[in-house]
Amino acid sequence: MTLQKKIDPADITTSPAPTRHWPLGLDGEAAIESRLQADGTLELAAHAGPTTIGRAGLRAPEGDSPGILAIHEPDAAHPGDVHVIAILVEAAFQLFPGMTALHLPDVASKPGLSALAVQTVTDEEAGASAVRIAREHFYQLPLLWHRPEGSRAFPGIRSAIGPQDRLPLLRSPQPTGTFYRRWIPELGTTLSMQAIDRRRDLRLFHGWMNQPRVAFFWELAQSEAELDRYLAGQEADPHIFGVIGSLGDEPSSYFEFYWAKEDRLGPFYDAEDYDRGWHGLIGNPRHLGRTKTGTWFRSVTHCLFLDEPRTQRVVGEPRASHQKMLSYCAETAYDKVKEFDFPHKRAALVCCHRERFFREVTL
Repeated sequence: MTLQKKIDPADITTSPAPTRHWPLGLDGEAAIESRLQADGTLELAAHAGPTTIGRAGLRAPEGDSPGILAIHEPDAAHPGDVHVIAILVEAAFQLFPGMTALHLPDVASKPGLSALAVQTVTDEEAGASAVRIAREHFYQLPLLWHRPEGSRAFPGIRSAIGPQDRLPLLRSPQPTGTFYRRWIPELGTTLSMQAIDRRRDLRLFHGWMNQPRVAFFWELAQSEAELDRYLAGQEADPHIFGVIGSLGDEPSSYFEFYWAKEDRLGPFYDAEDYDRGWHGLIGNPRHLGRTKTGTWFRSVTHCLFLDEPRTQRVVGEPRASHQKMLSYCAETAYDKVKEFDFPHKRAALVCCHRERFFREVTL
């Protein structure tokens, strides 16, 4: 572990203005401030309201070397410190999207780091120990972005209810309320997902489904009463649920998350118990565009991998002719496996593997 170069402000790819996070274990909103110091380091400060809850110094990575994040506060001596330290770690990764790992010196074997690090390293010159946190491991940890009350993992109990040729496991209840939330530096806003509530969201859902560009693909340009029955059917089906996605406080998108084995897709490939899939649309015309759509692709895939740690694959079945959709898939580590025929469309089976996603996709 060698001393890293000083940070050039031109190297910082996001604004040093405060960025916001909502970690577990803290009430309200936590904000991160990053300020360039005279010695070329970045001073990171985490605030919860008027209180400073964490501080760290960050030295930039040099080439493929890791960055150095020196934790000043808290001292990582308590397991509860992990949430604040995770905020500081995420801020460092956001500031340098190309950085693949961080070294945190002088905190090895401390309980506040045990849930973040899987490797220790040693500075050969000073003999000091540090922990190494890899980006591809860090973003798999449901510490900051995913609320576990939304959908807790159930044990592997086989159910007798479902498609008789591919009986599923007993599935966890559909989530309620907001269950995923993450600050998006490139958009300068927060992305969130909450389970659809037909009693609250029916009018919005109806308006989106009756837009011609949406109706062409979804074929759900129906009345409010018909769409209410559609959503009610989802509420009674443990394999699927609807999601409203928002940017800031503004609804943007609709998604359906499903367990692939029980879905119509299940018979068309060798489905595993924990495979997940999703359908999606951008309902709010203000949020159309490649940047925002790409952000949703990455975030939805991230959310599904966080939701169930045993999920190794996220799959989909877009129209085989929908080249724009397939291009988003390719940019988000989805492989096109094959084409096949549904009764209503020629489809492409696309598949994203957990290891590849977290190794190649920058969140």
